[in-house]
Amino acid sequence: MILLTASESMERLFDLDMQLVADATGMIIAIFVLYLAMSYFLFEPAKKVLQNRQNKIKNELDEAQTSMEQAKALKAEYEEKLKDIEKEKQEILSEARKNALKNESEIIEKAKEEAARIMERAQTEAALEKQKLADDVKKEMITVASAMAGKVVAASMNTQIQEQLIDETLKEIGDGTWLS
Repeated sequence: MILLTASESMERLFDLDMQLVADATGMIIAIFVLYLAMSYFLFEPAKKVLQNRQNKIKNELDEAQTSMEQAKALKAEYEEKLKDIEKEKQEILSEARKNALKNESEIIEKAKEEAARIMERAQTEAALEKQKLADDVKKEMITVASAMAGKVVAASMNTQIQEQLIDETLKEIGDGTWLS
């Protein structure tokens, strides 16, 4: 076994030989180059991906906020429209009631006018029927008077008596008698 003395081991511990320095320097350069390569090929794309994702999330949050504000605005607008629709409904119902009352009044007025025309027509027809009946009675009276005149002539009466009989008959049957 080789025993090194304490002074030799201390010396060796702090004694940096050139090989150790060259290896350490090479290792530091290799780590630095590896760091640069990883930065370029790994860290930068990862940073870009994370930045893109952060931007995308921020944009989506902004869009969600905008959409929420638009939804609130639309909700307020629709609620206002619903109030307006309720008012409009009441106006339409009120107008419909007015129109119904107006139509009802017009229908009643037309019915009254029609009833008045029917009554007038019935009165006219009754008057015409009365006039026809009066004419028929006059014709009948004339027939009776002619028959009487024929009998009077047959009895050889004079014309003065015949005229007197016709006048009396007409006076008896006169306007007052046959109209009632």
